[in-house]
Amino acid sequence: MTRVAIIAAMPGELKTLVQGWPHSKRGNTQFWALRNEEEEWIAACAGAGLDAATRAFAGIEDGGPIDLVLSVGWAGALTGRCVVGLAYNAAGVFDARTGERFNCEAGAGEHWVVTSPRVADEGEKRRLASAYKADLVDMEAAAVARLAAMRGIPFYCVKGVSDAPDAKLPDFNRFIDSAGQFQTPKFVLYALVRPRFWPGLVGMGENSRKASQSIAERLHELLNE
Repeated sequence: MTRVAIIAAMPGELKTLVQGWPHSKRGNTQFWALRNEEEEWIAACAGAGLDAATRAFAGIEDGGPIDLVLSVGWAGALTGRCVVGLAYNAAGVFDARTGERFNCEAGAGEHWVVTSPRVADEGEKRRLASAYKADLVDMEAAAVARLAAMRGIPFYCVKGVSDAPDAKLPDFNRFIDSAGQFQTPKFVLYALVRPRFWPGLVGMGENSRKASQSIAERLHELLNE
């Protein structure tokens, strides 16, 4: 049986894809699995960041060897080449901490993703775009790519665009705890009294919803191949 691992950061990134799949939870890691006679698709999310992605990968690997791995989820646009609300197959991933470069399977896509240890604001997006010539930024893909490379597992990356290069958004980093969990109640209280962020957050919410749908469509196309 072929085991396909699908790793994201947040449940919302997987919502459309895993609708109706059996769900389980172990600590801060959530799992969804769909099986037939030939394939097993296992999706997992453990939070934002490299460490959380590593935990999600390990959680899937506990159930047996992985034959194919995908890093999926929301990403910020660094350039105008990617449209908000749509998902893209990546050509590869850069790790902004180490400078490492990981290629996806040949012909997978044309857009490069750079993985940052923090949520990138407008200024950081400009810096990353210039330094890496990448179109998208996330916080997890490089960890998944590295683990796949270490094991010789084919790697793909599908990212849906949640925010534009010039989006005016709060500093999300202050609401992500050491385990990569987003502190939603604290963030809501913070945002409620700062109306200057409301238009950006409303737009990001709608873009994220569309991006989740687009991610599911991309994954079905990719896996059906």
